[in-house]
Amino acid sequence: MIYPMFALVLLTFFVGIRLGSARFANARSGRVKRSYYRLMQGDAPPEGELKLARNFSNLFEAPMLFYVAGAIVIAKNLATPAMLALAWGYVALRVVHTAIHLGYNHPLHRFLAFLASCVLLLALWGRLAFSW
Repeated sequence: MIYPMFALVLLTFFVGIRLGSARFANARSGRVKRSYYRLMQGDAPPEGELKLARNFSNLFEAPMLFYVAGAIVIAKNLATPAMLALAWGYVALRVVHTAIHLGYNHPLHRFLAFLASCVLLLALWGRLAFSW
């Protein structure tokens, strides 16, 4: 279980580093006033930075339920091939969601990837809840 969790952590850091780089570049080039970053208020930054910021935020929302489930699976030694398949499927769909969000950003495609990841997360929790 630790490997799918670590993979999601890597995705989060990847997006976070890209966000930080975009913010630094936008402030340095003058596309965004440096004062904007004090309170995140004022003129909106470019779309690319906004997508990165929203995606980074997304990686701290539903994935928290994944991390909690993963920690319980590890602590209770409940890892099974089915649990691992659900975990890897969830991570893969989060990668797809991020790729769509930061790429061509089609709302329906992005939503379907998100919905599918939520279904797998619910299935993971269901297996966890009924494996005691």
